[in-house]
Amino acid sequence: MTILTPIIAAHQITRRFGNGALETTVLKGINVEVAAGEFLAIMGKSGAGKSTLMYQLSVLDTPSDGSLTIAGVDVQQLDETEKTAFRLNTLGYIFQNYALVPDLSARENCMLPLLMRGLSHQEASDTAATALTSVGLGHRIDSLPALLSGGEQQRVSIARAVALEPKILFADEPTANLDSVSGQAVIELLTTLHKNGQTIVMVTHEREYALGCDRILHMEDGQITRTEQLTK
Repeated sequence: MTILTPIIAAHQITRRFGNGALETTVLKGINVEVAAGEFLAIMGKSGAGKSTLMYQLSVLDTPSDGSLTIAGVDVQQLDETEKTAFRLNTLGYIFQNYALVPDLSARENCMLPLLMRGLSHQEASDTAATALTSVGLGHRIDSLPALLSGGEQQRVSIARAVALEPKILFADEPTANLDSVSGQAVIELLTTLHKNGQTIVMVTHEREYALGCDRILHMEDGQITRTEQLTK
């Protein structure tokens, strides 16, 4: 796939952990480019390095070596405060454990990053309600996470991410803790977002969930071993 204007350009990304004799290299010179509007899946066995790669691409961790440009910004040159602001204003995240605050309602969980952006309480509340309605949870906006099913909690986390209108949405094993029906519903929701122009990078171990993507990067032992272009 020829990518003319990549929204993500990562070159020779290396990630090492530990020191001396205990040092382990988890990523070994990864090169990845992602086009704006692309739906990219990263697949591989446990320990292949796929989640570690996502953490580098999503600015949740810092590579040991290599360069990373996202939406035209050289993120390696940002300090920690600038990286926090960049994540908040440019990127969205969906995690396999949902990462919801248990004492806050679905609406309040979605409001948190909006308030951090500086929206008024009313603006954040209205935006959160709209986002929750868009994922089919308009009737559960004031429910606590404990009163929601796993699939509903994951949809709250998706609503929280898309409410920010991120340039790139990162999903790390978004179906890992869900049954097949709920998992498929989450994938269908991501596919709809992609059809509406959302750039998505998703880690998954289920090939069936990756078939709606544009490309699949196959990883093994900290390297990309194969790139699979999917036809639709």
